[in-house]
Amino acid sequence: MPKLLHMICSPRADSESSAGARVFLDRFRQRRSDWDFDDMNLWREPLPEFDGAILDAKYARIGGRGFSTAERDAFAVAERLAMRFALADRVVISTPMWNFSIPYKLKQWIDVITQPGLTFRFDPAQGYLPLLKDRPTLLIIASGSDFATGMNRGRVDMATPYLREALRFIGVRDVQVVLIGPTAGPTAAIEASRTLAHRRLEELGARF
Repeated sequence: MPKLLHMICSPRADSESSAGARVFLDRFRQRRSDWDFDDMNLWREPLPEFDGAILDAKYARIGGRGFSTAERDAFAVAERLAMRFALADRVVISTPMWNFSIPYKLKQWIDVITQPGLTFRFDPAQGYLPLLKDRPTLLIIASGSDFATGMNRGRVDMATPYLREALRFIGVRDVQVVLIGPTAGPTAAIEASRTLAHRRLEELGARF
C-alpha cells in the first residue's frame, strides 16, 4: 500500500501551516483512498538529543570503526526515524517559520537522520552522495510576513532554501513549496493570503 508521510512541525493544532495541510490532505484522500497515511508530530515524537552515544556513533561511522553496544542502540533510533521517511512515497512537511528559519524540533529531526551510511555517504572521488530515493515532497510554510509576493518587510526567508538543501543532500529533489503569509497584521491581508494558499493546496491535493 502506498504511503504518505505528513510531518507536523507546529506545536499548535490550529496553526496556519496545519490548517493548510488539512486542506491538502482532505483533497488528496478523496483521490487516493487506497493510500496509508502516517502523521508524524515532531512535538510528540520522542526525538533523541544529539549527544552521547548517538554522536559517538556518527563519528564511529566516519572513522570506519564498529559500534559499541550503546552506540548501536542509539543509532537504531536514528535508523527508525530515517526509515519512516524512506518508506514514504509522498511527503508533506507543514511548518511555521520561526525567527526566519524552522522550529528547532524540525532541525533536530534533520540532525538525527542526516547520518553517514544512513541517508548519505562520502566518496573521495565524487564527494557527498545521497542514499535515499527521490519522492514528491511538499513544503507548507506559514510565516508572519508575506514571502509569496515579496512584501516581506525586510525579513529574509531562510527556511525554504535550508529545507530544500537539507532534503537534496539526502536525495529528495522533487520539492514543491506553498507559502502561507502574512499570518499576522491586517485581517484582510491574512484572509487573502490564506484563501490563495488554500486554493493552491487543494489543486495540488488533486494531482500530487
